[in-house]
Amino acid sequence: MSALVIVLIILLGLFLFILEFFVFPGVTIAGIGGLIFTAGGVFLTYQGYGSMYGNIALFSTLFAGILMLVLSFRSKTWNRLMLHTNVDGKVETVEESNIHVGDEGTAVTRLNPIGKVIVNGEVIEGKCPGHFVDENTIVVVKEVFKTYIIVKPKI
Repeated sequence: MSALVIVLIILLGLFLFILEFFVFPGVTIAGIGGLIFTAGGVFLTYQGYGSMYGNIALFSTLFAGILMLVLSFRSKTWNRLMLHTNVDGKVETVEESNIHVGDEGTAVTRLNPIGKVIVNGEVIEGKCPGHFVDENTIVVVKEVFKTYIIVKPKI
């Protein structure tokens, strides 16, 4: 096999590795194809031209692959591919000075067993273990936690 064909096979393998790293993350056809083409090109060099040229092809392929990774890290390629968004959400917390055990409130949504409850003018997540409570039902606070309260229906 001609040396030009072997070089093109190895370059195709390296190109498929570039696609694997930047376009198709994970183990895909591009990564498997890149491995097959680069290993096949080096194998064909060993088979057709002997161990000296095979070693040259192996080490130059490894050098080119490492150089490709180093240049991609230094060129800030990863920053261009990253998603640059911030999460502005927050967790609703119970204002401990406003809600106490024994306070009464109203179920805003159906507690099945979790839903929204309004207690002392504050809407908070309420849990009612063991019960299903319909909306607009009066509930009593049993426990207060940082992010939710446990309630029971008022009987």
